[in-house]
Amino acid sequence: MIANQGYAAYANSKIMTASPGELTLMLYEGAIKFCNLAIEAIENKDIEKAHNNIMKVERIIEEFQATLNHQYPVAKDFDNVYNYLMECLREANLKKDQTILEEVLKHLRTMRDVWKEVMHLSRAPKTSAEQ
Repeated sequence: MIANQGYAAYANSKIMTASPGELTLMLYEGAIKFCNLAIEAIENKDIEKAHNNIMKVERIIEEFQATLNHQYPVAKDFDNVYNYLMECLREANLKKDQTILEEVLKHLRTMRDVWKEVMHLSRAPKTSAEQ
């Protein structure tokens, strides 16, 4: 119990001190984790666990959609991708279809990896030609 409280305090501290970019990365990581758990639950015929984890992925995608800044044209593209992922998640949940979840997982991993690269490039020191 005490170990769990220590971990919870650490996790809370990590979230509270994270930059917006780091929070976005944490959300991608969470969506990937929950999608993997849903796939595993389907394999194990645990319908309730599959449903609960798919719903967690949906809540994360909803958060991404809610925080899109529509002042930028690229937000519409992201919104379309998120809408597609939500459709896939709903269908996967209804059918308990592992194949659909694996497609969602592939997209989430790609988006996470691109986000990591963006974060890396934004931290890189600028050369004199870029300034």
